Amino acid sequence: MSSLVVVKNPKDWPIHVAGVEVVSAGAYLTEARYAGLPNAKVYNLCRSYSYQSAGYYVSLLAAARGHKPLPDVSTLQNMRSAPIVRLMSEEIEELIQKHLKDIQAKEFVMSIYFGHNLAKRYDYLAWKLYNLFQAPFLRAHFVFKKEWELRRIMPIPASEIPQDHLPFVIQEARKYFARKDAGSSRKVRYSYELAILRDPAEKTPPSNKRALERFVSAAEYVGMRPEIITREDYGRIAEFDALFIRATTQVHHYTYQFARRAEAEGLAVIDDPESIIRCTNKVFLAEALKRHGVSIPETLILHRDQLESLCSRVSLPCVLKLPDSAYSIGVVKAETPEALRAAAERFFEKSELIVVQRYMPTAFDWRIGVLDDKPLYACRYHMALRHWQIVKQASTGKLLAGKVEPVPLKRVPAAVIETALAATRAVGHGLYGVDLKEAETGVVVIEVNDNASIDAGYEDTYLKLSIYRKIMKSLLRRVELIKDGRYPS
Repeated sequence: MSSLVVVKNPKDWPIHVAGVEVVSAGAYLTEARYAGLPNAKVYNLCRSYSYQSAGYYVSLLAAARGHKPLPDVSTLQNMRSAPIVRLMSEEIEELIQKHLKDIQAKEFVMSIYFGHNLAKRYDYLAWKLYNLFQAPFLRAHFVFKKEWELRRIMPIPASEIPQDHLPFVIQEARKYFARKDAGSSRKVRYSYELAILRDPAEKTPPSNKRALERFVSAAEYVGMRPEIITREDYGRIAEFDALFIRATTQVHHYTYQFARRAEAEGLAVIDDPESIIRCTNKVFLAEALKRHGVSIPETLILHRDQLESLCSRVSLPCVLKLPDSAYSIGVVKAETPEALRAAAERFFEKSELIVVQRYMPTAFDWRIGVLDDKPLYACRYHMALRHWQIVKQASTGKLLAGKVEPVPLKRVPAAVIETALAATRAVGHGLYGVDLKEAETGVVVIEVNDNASIDAGYEDTYLKLSIYRKIMKSLLRRVELIKDGRYPS
C-alpha cells in the first residue's frame, strides 16, 4: 500500500521517510496519477480542514478513490462539533481527571503526534485521544471548572508544529512509518494491511500462539501484511484493510466495538458484528434455527413471567442456558424441580429471557468448522472427565476441557456436515464452529459459534497450513470485493 503525506506545500513537511511520498494538496486533487493510484494511505496534513477547503477535499476524495484518509471526513466533522467532542470524551473521563489532576492552571493544551505526547506522563492519555479522534497530529484544549473538560480538539497542520517539537515529531514519524514496514522477513510489497486482534491476557483464546504465527505466515503468503494488535489499538483500525478477530467475542465487549468500527471504516471483518450478535445470543440462535428448519434439541424460550409454571412445562433432567453463556459458563443441568427453579431464578436476575433445552447425554460433540458456507474442519470434542459438558469449571475457576479428536472431513457422517451447513446459513456467511450431537432421532445443533477455535495441533491436524491459508484467502477476497464496490454477502 502506498503512503502519501499530503500538505499545502511540501516544504511544510521537514521529515524524509523512505517509502513515503510527500505531495502537495493541489497535485493530489488534480493529477490523474493520484486519482488512479490503488490502495493508498493518505496522511492529510493540510493547513485548513474547514468545509470545502483543500484539506477537506483531500480527505473526501481520498475516500471516493478507495484510499484510506487520515483523518477522514467523519472525524473532521466530529471534531467540529463541541457536543460530539464532549460525548466522545466521556469514554475517557476518568483518565482525563487522573492525568491532569496536578495541573494548577485553568487551561491546558496537549499536542499529540502519531498518538504520542512529548511528556511521558501524558502519553497514555494522548494515545486514548488519538484512538477517539484519529489524525496524525492533534491539538487538544482542556479547561478546568469543577473538573477538567475537553473543550475542543483539532488536527494540527504540518506548518503549525512548533520548532522545539520537531525533533520529537521526526522521531515519532519515523517510528510510525518504520512499524509499517516491520513484522516480516520477506521483502515483498503487500497489497493490503491486515489487523489480527488478540488478547494477550486471555487464558483460553480461540487460537494458540503457534496458530497465530501460522495465520501471520498465511496472510503474507496471500499478499497481505499482517500485524497483531490489541485493544489498545482501537484508534488505528482505519489504517488497515481487514480485521481478523482472535479474541473471544461478546456483544458488551471491546471485540464487538472493534468489529463495528472496522465494518464502518470499510474493512473486511471476521468475525463481523452481525455474526457476533447472532451467535453469542442463544435466544436468537434457537429462534433462527427453528425458523430455518434446522434440528435442535427440544427447546423452550421462557420469560420471567413464566417462572411459576416452569416445572409443569419442562421435562427433567434439562439444561438451562443464559442467552450469552460461553465456555459452558452460564449453562447448568437441573435434575429436580427445586434445582430447576433455583437456577431459573438466578438466570432471570440477569436476563428477561432464558433458554431451556432437553438434556441429551453423549460421549462427545461434533465441531464442524465452516467457512464461506463450506466445511473446513471437523473434530470430536469429548466431555470433560466425569462431567456432562466438554468444558468444566473447577472450584479454582480454571477451565478443564475434554479430549479434542480431529477427524478428516471425509469420515464425518453426511448428516452432520449437512446439518452444520444449514445452521450457518441461518446465521451468516463467515467463519463458524458448529457444535452438534448425534441422537437416536437424528443430528441436532447445540450451538453456532462465531469465534471458531483454530488451534495448532488440533483443528489444523489434517489441513495443516492449508487451513490458515483458506481463511486468509477468504479475507483477501472480501477485501477485493469491498475495494471493487461489491460488498460480500
